[in-house]
Amino acid sequence: MATTISHSPAETAALGEQWGRTAPSGLVIGLCGDLGAGKTQFVKGLARGMGIEALVQSPTFALVKIYTGGRLTLFHLDLYRLDTQEQIVAAGLDEYLQPEGVTVIEWAERWLGEGRRKNAECRMQNAEAAGQVPGLREVHFEVLSETERRITYEDLEA
Repeated sequence: MATTISHSPAETAALGEQWGRTAPSGLVIGLCGDLGAGKTQFVKGLARGMGIEALVQSPTFALVKIYTGGRLTLFHLDLYRLDTQEQIVAAGLDEYLQPEGVTVIEWAERWLGEGRRKNAECRMQNAEAAGQVPGLREVHFEVLSETERRITYEDLEA
């Protein structure tokens, strides 16, 4: 597990931008953390690193926003309004676990908890067998102060 400390929203976005430059198709990034921890700021940087020029906003009320125009398509999910795993399953979001592009899931802990994480890993194994390059990166944002965030991440193998 790797850790970095961000001292500003700009640094959080810069980390996302760095990852966006090299993110492979099939990557799923699960973002976990409290409101205001920097998740959407990170996604803005990720999109910029992927070459997406569109204005990135949290899809809280739409659940999913799709951004094209970069080197890969970005699927941005926000599960804040979904309280249970049953609601998430009913929303039909499973297809985003095998993206032709990159999927970012805000409030991923609501979906990728114990059972769903195993389900996501199983889907990624199926994608790998089909010749895709899957990956799941869990990212946790912890508020340390008004401007500082601890960002911890781990790549999970399929």
